[in-house]
Amino acid sequence: MATVLITGANRGIGLALCKDFHARGDTVIATCRNSSPELDQLGVEIHTLDVTDTDSVAALSRALDGRLIDVLINNAGVLYGDTLQALNYEAMETQFQVNALGPLKVTQGLLGNLQSGSKVVIVTSRMGSMADNTSGRSYGYRVSKAAVNMVGTNLAHDLAPDGIAVLLLHPGYVRTGMTGGRGNWEAEEASKAMVARIDELTLKQTGSFWHAEGQQIPW
Repeated sequence: MATVLITGANRGIGLALCKDFHARGDTVIATCRNSSPELDQLGVEIHTLDVTDTDSVAALSRALDGRLIDVLINNAGVLYGDTLQALNYEAMETQFQVNALGPLKVTQGLLGNLQSGSKVVIVTSRMGSMADNTSGRSYGYRVSKAAVNMVGTNLAHDLAPDGIAVLLLHPGYVRTGMTGGRGNWEAEEASKAMVARIDELTLKQTGSFWHAEGQQIPW
């Protein structure tokens, strides 16, 4: 049985991941800014966390008090659509703070809870891929996800000597509140595929960029 910490756990993919890990008997530590009735009813451990706030991350670290985390899933994220003709730089900065710097702050803040064999997962997006960008638009989201891909690559190098593997994982186009209910599959379907990829992760794959369905994504 593993201990799994998930950020952005109150809805969407994060909630689905909580359900799947909890159902198979893992200890789930769910974190979010505000809980939800669905998360409250799940019966998992819940902590308040704002991934953009270093004091909030430090408070979580103190609350966990050195407890081992086997799998740290940096899932919290935001999406604001934009175009070149209508850029919102404040929204872009928010996406960068949450999507790119959030996983770095959380991972750094919880280093004391990780050890050899632990896994760090960053839920990213193929929209952060240079090679895969065929449509433009969504400047803030794309830039933030490209940035977090570099964060994950750096973490892979820095954590490998400690035996900690890092996975950059694209969940697919999932029907959630973030996507306005649009997508190719439900959060429950995406979650099961993501769990399979996380289970497969070893140091041999550390720092690589994968689709939940099982294929690598080009940078």
